[in-house]
This record gives sequence, C-alpha cells and structure tokens, in this order.
Amino acid sequence: MSIGNEILQQIVNGVALGSIYALIALGYTMVYGIVRLINFAHGDILMVGAFGAYFVLVRFGLSPVSFVAAFVFSMVLSATFGIVIERLAYKPLRNAPRINALITAIGVSLILENGFRVLPFVGPNPRQFPTIKTVNLKIFDISVSNVQLIVVIVSIVLMLALNYIVMYTRTGKAMRAVSFDRKAASLMGIPTDLIISFTFGIGSVLAAAAGILFATAYPQVEPYMGIMPGLKAFIAAVLGGIGSIPGAMIGGYILGIAETMTKGFISSQLADAIAFGILIVILLAKPTGIMGKNVREKV
Repeated sequence: MSIGNEILQQIVNGVALGSIYALIALGYTMVYGIVRLINFAHGDILMVGAFGAYFVLVRFGLSPVSFVAAFVFSMVLSATFGIVIERLAYKPLRNAPRINALITAIGVSLILENGFRVLPFVGPNPRQFPTIKTVNLKIFDISVSNVQLIVVIVSIVLMLALNYIVMYTRTGKAMRAVSFDRKAASLMGIPTDLIISFTFGIGSVLAAAAGILFATAYPQVEPYMGIMPGLKAFIAAVLGGIGSIPGAMIGGYILGIAETMTKGFISSQLADAIAFGILIVILLAKPTGIMGKNVREKV
C-alpha cells in the first residue's frame, strides 16, 4: 500500500473512532454548558450502556431486532442512571463551589466502576461482547469494514437528532436559555430543574450509544472500560471548545484521526500520550478550544 493510501486508511479508521469520541464528548459539553460541571462519571455511563446491551444480546441472541432492542434498553437504562445521579449527587451541590461538584463527580465515577465490579452478574472479568461478523469492503485500496460503517452512520444520525432537538424544539430552546442564564430562564417560567435533568438524560443516551458502538468495534465489556474513552472524549470536548456542541463533534474527529495516525505511523504505545499531549497544548495555546468563546464572569 502506498503512503497516500495508508494515510487515507488511517483517516477512515480515525473517523470511525472519532465518531465514538464525539458522541461521548457531546454529553460532557452539554452538561458543562448547562450547569458548568465536568461530569467525570460520564465515561462510566458508557460502561453501563454497554453492559445493558450485552445482557440483552446474550439473552435474545444477535439479530437486527435484538440489536435495536439492545440500543433502546441501553439508552433507557443509561438515561435513568444519568437522571438519578444528577438528582441525588449533583442537584444538592448546585449552589456550592464548583470544586465540590467536581470531587463528587469523581466519587460517583468510582462508585459506578467498583459497584459494577462487585455485582454478581457483572464481576471484574472482561466479557466477550456479541458482535456481527466483520466484512471488509475495498474502495480504491482503502479497507472499510461494515462495523466502521455502522459506527459512523449511527453516530451521524444521533448527532443530527441532537442538533434538531437543541435547535428546533421548545425543549432545545429552553436548554439554550438555561445555558445562557439559568436564573433569568427560571424567572421566565422555564422549569430549570427539569431541563437540567433532561440534559443529563440526553447526554447519557448518547453515552449509551457510544458504549454499544465501542463494544461492537472492540468486542469486550468490563467495569473499567469507560475510563479511557471518557477521558479522551473529555479531551475532545476541551479541544473543540467545552460548551460548544459543534466543537465537541470536531474535537472528537480530530482526536480520533490523531490517535489512529499515531498508531499507524509512530507507535501504538504513544497513542494515549499524544491524546493527553493535545490536551496540554490546547490548554496552553487556546484554553477556550477551537470553537469556544471567552466568557467574562462578573465578580
């Protein structure tokens, strides 16, 4: 394979991986835009969603109907987890210093990871995720698998659906109003508590979908599977501009392509280092990210 085709091949792989990062990053950026909270438990919601789909597929077998059922069950389960976590852990700290909520988010993450680890029907050992047979398609010497196509198509559909909800529905308008000024939105009659819970639910739905796609591409589930994808999606959100939905998408694709390029041309062992290196560079060079804006806070 020529160097040009090899670059194109890694770009294709990066787009597939970046689609997953983008879905997770959207949850980070939506929650931050609404309540100015970095929800470090978000990656573990991915794990919850992956396990929900795993149990459905193991129970009913792998078929198009069961795959769709696994998506629906996983999304409902993860949305429930997300809303309950917001109500029990984050809502009481809404007016507390941000560091309190941040520490709580880390605590919730540890509870989810270790809680699932000790559950008798989950356990600490990795499990094989039921997945479809991989079929590679050749397009101008570029190999594209059916799994990559599914990942990209499902991700794009979900991102377009999110964009429609945020930009063209009354709930989306309320979300944007709460993001702009929560107190003013409350005075205008917008149920801010309900909107915040809805935002956590939508973010968790996207994380569940990302968990299923991640487990389909890398067919293994275990209680700590959400840590690294969650951290990298956070990097993608910061890279694109935390609080910006288009920025989260762009950041996810950039990070995915950067990671696959590193694996393909430098070393697979340096892929994680490159991701965190990007975080350091973007914080030093442009802390607001690619599409973020400087926001002045009144004292």
